[in-house]
Amino acid sequence: MAEKYLMKGNEAIAEAAIRNGCIHFFGYPITPQTEVSAYMSKVLPKIGGTFLQAESEIAAINMVLGAASCGVRAMTSSSSPGISLKSEGVSYIAGSDLPCVILNVMRGGPGLGGIQPSQADYWQATKALGHGDFQLLVFAPATVQEIVNLIGTAFDLAEKYRMPALILADGMLGQMMEPVEFPETVSKPAEKPYATTGTQGKRKPNITNSLYLKPDELERTVRERFARYDVIKQNEVRCEEYLTDDADIILVAYGATARVVRSAVEDARACGIKAGLIRPITLWPFPEEAIRKAAARVDHMITVEMSMGQMVEDVRLYANGQCDVHFFGRTGGIVPTPAEVLEQIKKYAGGAE
Repeated sequence: MAEKYLMKGNEAIAEAAIRNGCIHFFGYPITPQTEVSAYMSKVLPKIGGTFLQAESEIAAINMVLGAASCGVRAMTSSSSPGISLKSEGVSYIAGSDLPCVILNVMRGGPGLGGIQPSQADYWQATKALGHGDFQLLVFAPATVQEIVNLIGTAFDLAEKYRMPALILADGMLGQMMEPVEFPETVSKPAEKPYATTGTQGKRKPNITNSLYLKPDELERTVRERFARYDVIKQNEVRCEEYLTDDADIILVAYGATARVVRSAVEDARACGIKAGLIRPITLWPFPEEAIRKAAARVDHMITVEMSMGQMVEDVRLYANGQCDVHFFGRTGGIVPTPAEVLEQIKKYAGGAE
């Protein structure tokens, strides 16, 4: 049996990244993710890795770009305002077709907002984390163990498709402590054919570049990238369905909020209401088909978020009018309670007792 460790989410993230071959980390402190950088600063120098606290978030993401171009596994982490500052560099990484992993431990906003949990960066992560035509792989873990599991997946898929991957967590997951198991074996990064590590006279030089001054050349590279995205949509969607087979009403939630909703679903079942839960694990690619199929067999869906309503727009898009889609959310760093969610279920399911 694998050994279990009781760890804070942020520290488990850092340890999982190291065990998956990431020994190059560039960051800048911001609550509630600072423990990721603190953990890396203690461990990486002891194992021959690179830890560098950059002078800014902008500098940190550009250091990731440089390290990724050398073919190593590189990572940075931040919280919401810091991710905004990194957005230009993320676009450069995507435009250079380089893999990396970025962690966002979300906090309330806009502006400096607060340091409590939030999910108000959904649009930023899935629609507009940087300028231009590009996407990121976006993973939304719901437990500390799932964060550990998804770190390796994020690195593997980022390298497979040569694009950035984003782990979208929140302050609650980053700060809570849970028992975790780490994989006994980790994937070892292979030599990258695009790495700018010198030719040794055996090949043409590799060049890291996102600048294309000829419009037709830029269009061709963007279209090639989007053809890759279509493959990802076909093969890399991840979601969990809980008690949806016979459900009369289905809730949609991700991350830590999904844990609250799962409890509410169980409470609804105890009241005689057949409720179910769809939990997207990848926010991009989004589980479009699961939403479509669910919407075709129920009259009501409820999206629950720690925001004023962002993912609900995607749920409505893919439900495509087949059922009514409602929203319930708390914001400002307030976490919805199972009792509040249960009231919403009763409201739309007819109030069964």
